[in-house]
Amino acid sequence: MEPDDTWTSLRTQCEDLEPGAELVTPVSERPFGIERTAADRIVVRFEDSGERRSLWREQFVVFLERLDEGAVAIEDLQPGVEPYASVVTLSDEYAVDDGAISYDTDAAGGKSPFLVPAADARAPPERVHDDALLLAALLERLDADDPTALETDSLTDLYVLASDVQHGADRLRRSTRAPLLERLGPDQQLHGRYGTVRRTTRERRRPKDAETVFAALDDRGIPREWVTGIDRDKLDVVLAVTELEEDEVYDVGEDVYVQKTSVDEEEKYSRLQGLANRIDDLDDAEGDALREELDDIEDRLEEALSAG
Repeated sequence: MEPDDTWTSLRTQCEDLEPGAELVTPVSERPFGIERTAADRIVVRFEDSGERRSLWREQFVVFLERLDEGAVAIEDLQPGVEPYASVVTLSDEYAVDDGAISYDTDAAGGKSPFLVPAADARAPPERVHDDALLLAALLERLDADDPTALETDSLTDLYVLASDVQHGADRLRRSTRAPLLERLGPDQQLHGRYGTVRRTTRERRRPKDAETVFAALDDRGIPREWVTGIDRDKLDVVLAVTELEEDEVYDVGEDVYVQKTSVDEEEKYSRLQGLANRIDDLDDAEGDALREELDDIEDRLEEALSAG
């Protein structure tokens, strides 16, 4: 298939994904959704950070030319190449087999192993509710003020649940932005029980296409080198498809951090069922006591807010 045909096919596959469907990057397993497609790019948003990123047509062409030469091992994919690889596997010309992506005319389009159908994911509000409930239950029995004293498994669970709540809450926060803006007029504030929001306007600039920018610079005698630089995402694609060595173009260092690599959804479900059963088992007296405790917490919060 010619590059233009493949690019058209990829755009069509992305546009035809059902609402709520996500792709995940092959190595780092970062979920991202397709926001829109254009003649020269596919715009994606990473779910864990809210970061928007453009996947450029020209970079797809470079990656596809490399695949035409032979299979590309998934474990060798650079971070900047991973979303390109995920999208490419939506095409009916490429397949994933034995830990590698390769050209395969018998592949089934849209059957990417990196595609998560909408039906397989909980709705964002439900996910935030469940994860927050599990985190609250964990905090009830842990002394989180002193993480160094926690057992390793408890510390791990605390990190995973806090991460899930953080990412889920941020996705939910972003989903409320548009309806709030519809209700906010200029210089208006909206007040809720827990706080206040207002409309804020910032100027956002996007460079025009390269030809237009360079023409403007040339007209004024400004060297093009003053505004050109290295695009790291494009550099990662080049590293993936050529003989260029990483240490030739990168100063390679090492950062040590904690990465969440998996979540046990079955254990979450089991724990949630246990919490639900405990609440169902409460008699009227215990239920009344729980409600009184919640009322006390709300009163203390309102006092603190009014004092501030």
